Amino acid sequence: MQKTISKNDFLKENYIEQVKQGAVFIYPTDTVYGIGCDATNKKAVARIRNIKGRLNKPFSVIAPSKTWISKNCFIDKKDKTFLEKLPGKYTLILKLRDKGAIAKNVIFGETLGVRIPKHWFAKIVKKSRVPIITTSVNLSGEKFMTSLEDLNKSILKKIDFIIYEGKKDKKPSKIIKLINRPEIIKR
Repeated sequence: MQKTISKNDFLKENYIEQVKQGAVFIYPTDTVYGIGCDATNKKAVARIRNIKGRLNKPFSVIAPSKTWISKNCFIDKKDKTFLEKLPGKYTLILKLRDKGAIAKNVIFGETLGVRIPKHWFAKIVKKSRVPIITTSVNLSGEKFMTSLEDLNKSILKKIDFIIYEGKKDKKPSKIIKLINRPEIIKR
């Protein structure tokens, strides 16, 4: 049974423990709402794949810190300026150094999308010290969630809780691929 909570509820109660135990939830960022889970929990990642109908495309993560990114991904010296854009409205696609840093079903191949939103939720991820799946709240190929009113009911039935803070009218993060040479994939 899903439960809609506020930022204060999330901070007061121990929801991060539920996340570490496999909860799948909707949360706000500096751009749009995301659906996520502990990115090291293979079963929770599989639940998100089934909820979204996104069976063969990679997911990105909210990284706990820039240190986590540097430790687990390859960052060329010339690309360090892009890392300085975080926190912010960017997702950086990097070659993964430590495949054990995430569950095997997060990505397909050698690269991982990482971001750190400029939002209070990023502080929770940092405190938890685990990466969190970050993908828009929608069925694959459909419009993403901007408010509770346009949340797909089939998704609503399959999540554990929602951290809600009102309507979001922004665009998803800009995706920058940093493999070989910098390349903007999605604006």
